[in-house]
Order: sequence, then structure tokens, then C-alpha cells
Amino acid sequence: MLPAASNVSVTDDHSLLRFICAELTRGYFLEHNEAKYTERRQRVYTCMRIPGELEKLMVFGYFVCLDAFLYTFTLLPLRVLLALLRLLALPCCGLRELRLLQPSQVCDILKGFIAVLCCFLMRYVDYAMMYHLIRGQSVIKLYVIYNMLEVADRLFSSVGQDILDALYWTATEPKERKRAHIGVIPHFLIAVLYVFLHTILIMVQATTLNVAFNSQNKSLLTIMMSSNFVEIKGCVFKKFEKNNLFHMSNSDIKERFTNFILIFIVCLRNMEQFSWNPDHLWVLLPDVSMAVASEIAVDIVKHAFVTKFNDITADVYSEYRARLAFDLVSSRKKNAYTDYSDSVARRMGFIPLPLAVLLICVMTSSLKIQGPLSYMCVMLFYLGMITLKVLNSIILLGKSCLYVKKANMEEKLVRNHQIPALNPSHQASKSQSKALRSTGRSLSSVQELSSPVGGFQASDTAEGKAAVSKGSEVKHGSRKENLLDVDHFAICGNRID
Repeated sequence: MLPAASNVSVTDDHSLLRFICAELTRGYFLEHNEAKYTERRQRVYTCMRIPGELEKLMVFGYFVCLDAFLYTFTLLPLRVLLALLRLLALPCCGLRELRLLQPSQVCDILKGFIAVLCCFLMRYVDYAMMYHLIRGQSVIKLYVIYNMLEVADRLFSSVGQDILDALYWTATEPKERKRAHIGVIPHFLIAVLYVFLHTILIMVQATTLNVAFNSQNKSLLTIMMSSNFVEIKGCVFKKFEKNNLFHMSNSDIKERFTNFILIFIVCLRNMEQFSWNPDHLWVLLPDVSMAVASEIAVDIVKHAFVTKFNDITADVYSEYRARLAFDLVSSRKKNAYTDYSDSVARRMGFIPLPLAVLLICVMTSSLKIQGPLSYMCVMLFYLGMITLKVLNSIILLGKSCLYVKKANMEEKLVRNHQIPALNPSHQASKSQSKALRSTGRSLSSVQELSSPVGGFQASDTAEGKAAVSKGSEVKHGSRKENLLDVDHFAICGNRID
């Protein structure tokens, strides 16, 4: 029995030695699964490209929002003045035209009146009392309040453009149609109430941010900036398609631009409190840098992991940029369906009026204008803003034309340009209006092929089905995969998924 046991032990030792040698010298060949490792490497390259491609989109979208924002301060007052002069000159020239004002002029006057009334109402809001009321709250309570204000801002933005669109359409709707609304004045009052409440909400946001900047231990500012990383958890582990990522990108552009304006308002109020001492600006610079850096870092990390988990390439951001460029070029056409600033509001959820009203109120309360020299400086500043607006618009339009041409979207732009305006004028006869109604079905098929820039999407009826190019049929209820078919009346850029 003993010899047998010794043989077993020798065999076991020999097997263990062979196993160890095999583990040390074992080889494998990655080329046997080439597709898998090539895909993994491509994912790494995609994550490396995301920051650059995302920031290109963000910079372009930032200047698009800036152009719409500057329009409220520069060209809108001039357009309102021209519309009022036309309205006053009509009795002198005789009522030769049935239409007193063009629809665009009516919308400009309504925007001007809303801005003036809201600026007048904001004079009764005490900023100092609001600041000390917020400063007296605890850090945790302020953190909760700031998060609630962000959610409320998104909700206000989503419903705000619908309120303004309802007002514009009610004021410019053809009179021969059957009355199906509550009247222009109620819509106007609702719009004024909305802009006033939204302005107060943004003012509370700016005040809370100002309290965080002026806190002694900076704990509130740190908590508020770290709350941005909570946004990653809510987005990264969700399924995203290209259209959903497009809406999220638009929301991030609007959020970043709004945060920059809020930081500018905070710096303006702090500089006023320290008698415009330039040394205090260097004290604010680290906090401003931390706020901006955290916002950029969160956007990059969020988009990098969303594209990784959903197998979306980095080239999709070039498509998004071309989509925004297409909106800009389409709104410059002669027969455009909407104003450019309204197109930006519907696409990104950025409504310039409340933010512009707040900035006007803050600047008028912070800057004291006395004497002819001060008025001269204000005039030069206004001319400088007009120059900046014109230069920004020219550069954006040139870049947009290049992006549209690079994305091969010129044919769609020309086809959309050939569609005439469907709104009948007051001079059209009843026979012409009947002809327009009879041709409505044929025009609806063309509208589905064209971009929905500035126009409402066709109703979801059986008559809304149309034949697309190359003879392929697309059902109206099917999911839209092409970014050109995304209707920015159907969903705002600030959608909460």
C-alpha cells in the first residue's frame, strides 16, 4: 500500500507543477475577437472627442441665445417705435389699407408693452428686503429652495412660450374666422402676469446665489455647486435616443447662458455695495470660476456617459449644430413663420423677456444717471450694444450657412422657402379663402416634408398622412428619427424626462 501512495503523490506534484507552468506561459490572441476590442477602442475615442464636440455646440448655442437676448434691448425698442409711428401716421395718410399694422408689428408692440409694464411692477419689489430674508435662512433650507427654484424655472419656461404664442396668435388671427378665444386683453393680462412672476422667480434665484457668494465659510456655495453633480445621476442611467439627447443639449445651453447672466447680476450687485471698487472683483473671481468650472465639468461628464451607454457617436453634435443653424437661416427668410427670438425660445426653452426685465431693473437701480455726460454715456453704450448685436448676427448667419451647406440641408431650405404663407390677408376675398381651404390637404403633405420652423405641426388625423420622397410612406404616429422632423412647438428644450 505504501508504494501506491507514493506514486499518487508524485503524480499530484507533477500535475500541480504543470498547472503553474501553464498559467505562467499561457497565451491568448485578441485578434480572435477583433470586432469587440475595436468597438471598445472606438468608445474610448468617442469619450475623448465628446468635450470638444460638445463645447463647439455649446459655444454656438450660447451666441444664438446671446443674439436673441440682445435683440430685446437693441432692435425690439426700435421696431416698437416704428410700429407706433406707423400707427400714428395712418390718420394723416388716410385709411387706404384695411390692415393697420402687420402681424409682426403687432407682436412687437405687445412685447414692448409687456416689458414696460413688468419693469413698472418690478419697482415695487424690494430687493434689499428679499436679500436679508433669504440670508436669514439656514444653509440646508437655502439649498432646498435653490433646487426648487431650478425646477420652477423649467416649468415656467415650458408654459411661458405657449402663453406668449397664444397672445400673438389671438392678436393677429384673421377677423373673418369664427371667434374661438377669450379675447386679446385677457391673453395680454395673462402674459403680463406670467412675465412678472417669472422675473420674480429669477430674481430670487439671483438673490440666493448672491447670498452664497457673500457667505463667510462658502459652505452654501460649495453645496450648491456640488448639487450639479446630482444631475449626472438623473441622466446617465436613462435610455436616450438622438432626439432626447438633442433636447437635453438645448436645455444645457439655455441653463449655461442663464447662469452666466445670473452671475453677472450677482457681480453687479456686489460691485455696487462696495462702491465699484475694482479690487473687490478679484475677490469674486475664485467663486465665479468655481461656479463656471463645475457647470462645464458636469455637462462634459454627463454627455460623455450618456453617449457611451447609448452607443451614440460624437458626430451627432455636428447634426445638432446644423439643426440650430437651420432654424436661424429659416427664420431670416421673407416668408418666415415666426420671429427669430421666438424660434430660439421654442427650440431651447429660453425666453428672453423675464431675464431682460430683471437685468433692466437691476441696472437702473445700480447705476445712477445724472447730468448730460451720463446720458451721453448711456447713448454710446446703446450704440455699442446695437453694433455688437449686428456683428453677432452677421457672424452667426455666415456660420449657419456653412453648417447648413456642410450638412446637405440646402435642398430642404429651398423647398421650405417655396411654400407660401398660408395666413390669408384681410384683403382676400371669400373665394380665395375657400380655395386655400380646398388646397389645405395638398399643402399639408408639403409641410410634413419641410422643416417645422415657425409653423404649427399638422393635426394627428387620418388626413395628416403624407407621402415622402422616393415613394416611401411614413405613418404620422410613428416615432421621428430625423432631427429635421422634430417639431419645436411639440416639445420645449427644457423638457423634464
